Amino acid sequence: MSIELKSKEEIEVMREGGAILRKVLEELKSLIKEGMRLNSLDDCARERIKELGAVPAFLGYKPYGAEKAFSKSVCLSLNQVVVHGVPSERVLQKGDVLKIDLGVLYKGFHTDAAITVGVGRVSSRINSLLQVTETALQKGIAEIAPNKRLGDIGFAIQSYVENMGFKVIRGLTGHGIGHHLHEEPTVENHGKEGKGVILKEGMVLAIEPMTSESTTTVIQDKDDSYITSDKSISAHFEDTVAVTSRGYTILTR
Repeated sequence: MSIELKSKEEIEVMREGGAILRKVLEELKSLIKEGMRLNSLDDCARERIKELGAVPAFLGYKPYGAEKAFSKSVCLSLNQVVVHGVPSERVLQKGDVLKIDLGVLYKGFHTDAAITVGVGRVSSRINSLLQVTETALQKGIAEIAPNKRLGDIGFAIQSYVENMGFKVIRGLTGHGIGHHLHEEPTVENHGKEGKGVILKEGMVLAIEPMTSESTTTVIQDKDDSYITSDKSISAHFEDTVAVTSRGYTILTR
């Protein structure tokens, strides 16, 4: 396994790209309402990323295991779709749960982040799922520091999610990120404390818990998206994080 360490200067470039990503992500979030077409959100993402001097990282990208390259600029995954949802003419409806996963390429470096948003009012259980998943991301990130291990991140995410009555999806993971959208190491959302790759200053990781109401398994659909095997609602939050000498810094905030 070859893990690329980034210099402080490279991490600052990634922070600049992450600021563009977060700005666009928040703009997309503000547009979410009943009646909005998914393709309209994709059009907005593509145009704004380019206006801000960056490139949509997902457009034309073929992730591992996919049959074809991704044809849009943002992944929009509804309800039981966990990740890699392809924007379409589908119109948002009250009660939908939308995952927005966005990647940006800026000055040769990638950043990646995701949020999950309810359309209008959602049930208290679904609202709890979203809150738990976002908090799990924070708990995973809090484990990051030199000489900690990847298993510490996965354990923090898994134990919190399961203690709150939800499930961590297996087989979909976080990853290293930098010159390439997906780099080593693989960052599992489950694990054992003190196990796995040792974290070092200069590593940059996309931490992204993916959860569901009631299952740990997914199936790949014909459009290369991943759906919960029992069709339960899922959630996804993500940030790009660098390991620093004293701990971590979030590059997409």
